[in-house]
Amino acid sequence: MTKPRAKRIALVTGASRGIGFATALALAKAGAHIVATARTQGGLEELDDEIRKAGGNSATLVPLNLTDSDGIARLGAGLHERYGKLDILVGNAGVLGPSSPVGHIELKTFNDVMAVNVSANFQLIRCMEPLLKQSDAGRAVFITSGAANKATAYVSPYAASKAALETLARAWAQETANTTLRVNLFNPGPIRTRMRATLMPGEDPATLETPEQVAAFIVPMCAPDWTETGKFYDYKTRSLMSFRSPA
Repeated sequence: MTKPRAKRIALVTGASRGIGFATALALAKAGAHIVATARTQGGLEELDDEIRKAGGNSATLVPLNLTDSDGIARLGAGLHERYGKLDILVGNAGVLGPSSPVGHIELKTFNDVMAVNVSANFQLIRCMEPLLKQSDAGRAVFITSGAANKATAYVSPYAASKAALETLARAWAQETANTTLRVNLFNPGPIRTRMRATLMPGEDPATLETPEQVAAFIVPMCAPDWTETGKFYDYKTRSLMSFRSPA
């Protein structure tokens, strides 16, 4: 059987667990070669094992803390040298940060959240855009959160970082609208992940949908036949939305 993503090169951040792991595995099952980044070597090796079990090619594993901006630049250079292009970028890596009133949060703690959730994605865009433009159908999907537009109390660094990420991705989508590159955002909502368990420790995880279910909806947004850009996919309502100014 022909795999629809054969010969596609896909970079997935935060691929050692949760939504990143599930999305990388789903893309690999569709035939893409996965370049997986995460801080955890063991999680990456587990992903590689699962890809092999599923009949895919071995993944390229890149242990990387995304606050290492030079490391991201080296990754871009390495992808250029090896493949000369990048077809898919899934910006999934993120941190929750503290659950505390705004006035109780230390500046360093706030900056640490912004470094991973915003600045790292900014550096990914800078370093991967030339490679994505070398693809016949470059696709970028960034994982966001409803906290961005709800301005959820007690997780202000996380909410602010996701709002910044959304604006960054939308601006990039406008700048590249006349190219073959398509840039979109994906909001998974409450999903059975470690981050969700940290935020809501009393919640029964069995009541939540799984990362694998979410990944099945992210993969089509990475396809060459996906034509929308600058949009927001809301998994809970299964709807693709356009952004608009407040009333």
